Parts: sequence; C-alpha cells; structure tokens
Amino acid sequence: MSALYDRFLRHLPPGGRILDAGCGVGRDALAFVERGYAVVAFDASVQMVRLARERLGNRAEVRHMRFEDVAWLAEFDGIWACASLLHVPAVKFPGVAACLASALRPRGAWYMSFKLGRGERGAGGRNFTDHTAETLQAALVGLPVELLESWTSDDVRPDRVEKRWADAIVQRR
Repeated sequence: MSALYDRFLRHLPPGGRILDAGCGVGRDALAFVERGYAVVAFDASVQMVRLARERLGNRAEVRHMRFEDVAWLAEFDGIWACASLLHVPAVKFPGVAACLASALRPRGAWYMSFKLGRGERGAGGRNFTDHTAETLQAALVGLPVELLESWTSDDVRPDRVEKRWADAIVQRR
C-alpha cells in the first residue's frame, strides 16, 4: 500500500489532518499516523471500530458513525476512502459525497476506490456499487471538487489477483 499512500500524500501538507472514511480495522489510519499525520477515523461497523481502536490506541480518534453522519466543515486536508464508498448505494452517493466534500479544506485531496465495473450488485449480504473512471466522474458532477488523477489498479490480495479497482484522487475547489 506504500505506493498508494505516497500517491495520495503528495497532495497533502506534511503533518496534515486526514479523515479515514470507512476505516475498517485501522490499517491505513495507522500508516498515516506513523508518517506523522493527524488522523480521525470512522466506520459504521461496531466490530471494525473496536478493532481499529485496539490497533491505534490513543494515536488517532476512531468513531462509530456512518458516511451520512459526517458533519465536519473544512476540517481536513485529506480524506481517505479506500474500498469503503463502494458500499454506498448509487442513489445515496451524491448526498454522502457532498458531506465528505464539505469536510475538506479548500485544495484538500480525497482518495477513493471502487471495484472496477458498472452498476450495483449484492454479494455476501452487502451492497456494492462498482465504477469505471467514466461512471465515477459522472457521479461527482455537481460537487465542489475537480478530478486530479484516475487510474485502474490490481487487487493486491493474493487470492484476488484477477480483480481490478477504479481509483481516483479529487481536490476540493
């Protein structure tokens, strides 16, 4: 993940403030804290929040909340949403994305990733919304952000090497 972190962090000031949106067990939040960034993390899963708090200790604030609950205004230099927004139904994405964009400071960067594809599907009792570069760009229309980079990447997990991801970094205007 180091190359991906570096790609995101080059858009942030050293020691800036990062919101890890959908932090899971806190893997990425820990990596950012260890690189000197101030991190606030959240997840909708009580179990994930517990695991993230165990991993991070007092080095980062970890909250139990949903994307729709984000109410920060211009407080973060960066937002990290790695494989988390893909669980937001397409119909709810504009509202969620607007909340997240509002949490960014002007010129703040926001990384997001989705499974490469088109449309929504269910798997294992969870919702997935897949994107391509084109569908993601269309989903961001109307938000106060501009696309800085978009690319596709391979899944790094050994059991999922055939899977691809749509990645993007946008910047708050």
